[in-house]
Amino acid sequence: MTETSLAYAKINISLDIVSKMADGYHYLKTVMQTVSLSDEITIECTPEEGTESTEGTESIKVDAGLPYLPSDRRNIAAKAALAFYESTGIKGNRTLIKIKKNIPVCAGLGGGSTDGACVLRMLDKMYKTKLGIKTLEALGKTIGSDVPFSIQGGTKLAEGRGDILTALPPIPFCRIVICKPPFSNSTPELFGRIKVEKIRARPDTDGIIKALEKSDLNGVAKRMYNVFEDVLTHGEPDIADIKSIMHDHSALGTAMTGSGPAVFGIFDSEENAKSAYEQLQENYKETYLTEVVS
Repeated sequence: MTETSLAYAKINISLDIVSKMADGYHYLKTVMQTVSLSDEITIECTPEEGTESTEGTESIKVDAGLPYLPSDRRNIAAKAALAFYESTGIKGNRTLIKIKKNIPVCAGLGGGSTDGACVLRMLDKMYKTKLGIKTLEALGKTIGSDVPFSIQGGTKLAEGRGDILTALPPIPFCRIVICKPPFSNSTPELFGRIKVEKIRARPDTDGIIKALEKSDLNGVAKRMYNVFEDVLTHGEPDIADIKSIMHDHSALGTAMTGSGPAVFGIFDSEENAKSAYEQLQENYKETYLTEVVS
């Protein structure tokens, strides 16, 4: 049997680090939003001949069409499939996961997490296991902190490691321009540089939530911020340039998403969003014109 579905990217409308927990992880407080930029995932499941069980991960393969992405259990899509099969006890199938990558890799857009979440949802549908959202989110938590959000998507407040989710009123419809400069950030390195007590600027997360309750897009956009922007050690000129171009085209607000380096801008005008997209594409290949998904 074969199934195809879309795995949607996310942006962090805000990203704050509240404290460092006893286990060494940081306690996050972030408003996350699904956008229409997506990977396309096709899963092919076929019975294995001459065996009654899947032996490890050799029966789960991933083809993402990119030589630097792993095809085995190091890929979060394969981890998701393995978690599903172990949880349900389903055995004896060969699983091929084909991913058409459109979401930039290592950009802060949750590309790996949303692929894993999509695989969980698809297998649940294909095998008619009816696990339910909470069970799928619990499975997602075992393979990545952003995966539980990507199971449902929409507009959510995420806390803790990013896996404590609270549904928020949907952000008013708007256009989103996303631009990834030609480098990547190391998430562990950025976390290592964060000193919670020395964070100078924070997003107004509570203000963003109140603005969402009032369907106030301007109120959301002007309160956005990402604390990781304070601890970057390279790429600041690119990020500043991207933000400047977006503001020149009347973006309501801009911010880096996740641990970056992708930057997004919120636009209430399709014309302004398109003009910003076109100018950014002249210098930044990985630029996307997208929109929010509820």
